[in-house]
Order: sequence, then structure tokens, then C-alpha cells
Amino acid sequence: MIVLLPPSETKRDGGTPTPLHLEQLSNPGLNQLRSALIGELVDLASDPAACRAALAISSGQDAAIAHNATLRTAPTLPAIRRYTGVLYDALDIDSLNGAQAARAHARLAIGSALFGLLRADDQVPTYRLSATSKLPAKPTLAARWRPLLEPLLAELAGEHLIVDLRSGSYAALGRTPTAVRVEVLNEHPDGRRTVVSHFNKAHKGRLARALAASRAEPDNAAAVAAVARRAGMCVERNGNDLTVVVTPDR
Repeated sequence: MIVLLPPSETKRDGGTPTPLHLEQLSNPGLNQLRSALIGELVDLASDPAACRAALAISSGQDAAIAHNATLRTAPTLPAIRRYTGVLYDALDIDSLNGAQAARAHARLAIGSALFGLLRADDQVPTYRLSATSKLPAKPTLAARWRPLLEPLLAELAGEHLIVDLRSGSYAALGRTPTAVRVEVLNEHPDGRRTVVSHFNKAHKGRLARALAASRAEPDNAAAVAAVARRAGMCVERNGNDLTVVVTPDR
């Protein structure tokens, strides 16, 4: 099983002094585009105004420009520790140990606008590039990544069950039609259900943690739902689509 996570805009600073080595990342077939995007971001960082426009950031976020300028030389961290925020707080990878940690590191993967697809232990620097970023005079990131990511994800899906927890813009970088998909809905006292926004990430993080650490080896959506229920989540299934239902007491 592969649990495919979204990245996050927020990232942990620092790391080990060893810089990025593309040849040491998983999925080396992605390296040509990875290298091209890194070069484009480094060049773009020399023009702060153009960089802010392309990355949709304000002048108060210029630290992101500095990070992009040093992509080739900056310290690196394992991808699963580089990303921070609500989902990664709920996943809480550092609290897992022993067999649970080993399973988590083997099962977790991260979709990335810069690196395409990362495994948990891939060493990466801090950067700023989102799936909706618009690099000057270049096709969309989805148009550039799909021809590479979709065959790769299809190959992975032939060997593993994929549980896709990515948001829509990141799923668009490389679609995987056979994956188990998850949405989170809030159920109101009157029975209405609405999309959960902020806490959507927290519940997906809880699910990722349960799946990553479980001794079970789910090979279909029903088995994924069973793991989630054992973790205390209310889950409904419709084929490969799972709905995590959140009520005020959960």
C-alpha cells in the first residue's frame, strides 16, 4: 500500500548540510523535469516582483524567494519531516518508532509541484512552488507533470493499493483512477453534510497515520475503511470512494 499525501506550503527550515542530489531521489525518471524546474525557480528568484507574481506570494513572504534562490546548496531533510502544518501534525511521524516507523517510511509518499513524487526518506530542501503556480512563459505544472506522473502512478498502482489523500490541484498533476479516494464531510445535527475545510487536513492526517502504522496490509477500499474504523473514525464507502464523516463529538 502507498499512502499518497499532499505537500504543504509550510516547511521546516534547516536540515543536514548535505545539499540536494537529484540522483539520490526515488523515481529518477522524473529528474529531467525536476532539474528544469529547479533552474527556473533559481533564475526567477533574481527578480523578486516576477517571483511574487508567479508564486502568488506577498512581499512579507520574501523568505520563500530566498529559499528558492539556494535550492541547489541549501540543507536537506527527509521529505516526511520537511513538510509541516495541520496534516503533518496529525500524522506526527516522529512519534512512531520501531516497526510502526518502518512501515510508515515504506508506505508514505508525497506529491510535489517541484519534485513530482517523493518517498518519505527522500532528502529535499525548503522551497516554494505550489501546484497552481504559474512560471513565466511556461505551460502549467499539470501539463508538464502529467505525462511523467501518470505512467509512474499507473505502474505503482499495478503493484500496490494507492490511497490518494492529495487535494484537487495536486491530484491534477498526476491522476490515478484506480486509487482509493477520501473526502471529509461534516454532519450537522439536522443531517446536512458540508465539506470540512481546515480540519479536512487533520482528519486526513489521522487516517494517514493509521494506515502508515497499521500491521494490516490493505489491498482494497473496504480494508482501508476497516483500518480507519479501528482508529475511531466514522467512514462510509462507495466503491473506491471513502467518506470520513465528522460530527461535533468527534
